[in-house]
Amino acid sequence: MNTKLAGMSTSTRPGTFVCCGVRIEALTREPAAALVVDSHYGQARRTHLCNAYTLSLAVRDPEYRALLNAADVNFADGHYVAMVGRRRGFPDMAARVYGPDLMADTIDQGRARGLKHYLYGASPSTVTALAEKLAERFPGAEFVGVESPPFRPLSPEEADDLVARVAEAKPDVFWVGLGTPRQDKFVADYTARLNCTVVPVGAAFDFHAGNKPSAPEFLQRHGMEWAYRFATEPRRLWKRYLVGNPVFIYGALTDRFRTARSERR
Repeated sequence: MNTKLAGMSTSTRPGTFVCCGVRIEALTREPAAALVVDSHYGQARRTHLCNAYTLSLAVRDPEYRALLNAADVNFADGHYVAMVGRRRGFPDMAARVYGPDLMADTIDQGRARGLKHYLYGASPSTVTALAEKLAERFPGAEFVGVESPPFRPLSPEEADDLVARVAEAKPDVFWVGLGTPRQDKFVADYTARLNCTVVPVGAAFDFHAGNKPSAPEFLQRHGMEWAYRFATEPRRLWKRYLVGNPVFIYGALTDRFRTARSERR
């Protein structure tokens, strides 16, 4: 557990568990938002949101797994990830830390302390609509940067320019919407240079901008959001769910064998 996470003292934070070889913070919605709200420009904090798809990639890719494990905190973004947490000693994990909720809660609660936000990702029209919708929904929220990056890795010059823009804007929280796993690689590569809390929330950009509907709440509560999203975008998401979900199950069921093997080394 990284003591740089100041949103909750190490004595009151519940701890971590391992799922698919990745360390996950045993936090639920409210304490997760409190942790992100307590962000300050000048304190680099690297976060990731882990769902079944994210962790299925971690099972298959040791480098990606190591990238996630090097973070300051990994939130349990998936219903079934939270379920694993409950079974591994954290009965209070009744619900996941859903990316769109984490974003909305942080922006809402951050108004009282003047939290500054930077929005980075999606298309120019989507990120602009996102900023407008969030400003309308949360009057007084401060957005110091709204930017759509190129759909490719940044050149060294572009990276330097981004760092300079962020240094001038001084956001406390830098929200990334680039899709998994690209956004996680961005977090790993740039958090130290951006010098703030960096949070990748993926589809939250589209949901809050109004581009896509989120799954009905009752489906989310019962862990069936994946089926809703698959039904709405089958050609794009079939591999994520029809391949990723079984790999996640395999990874969760074999964690103890990976742990035992690593302890023998």
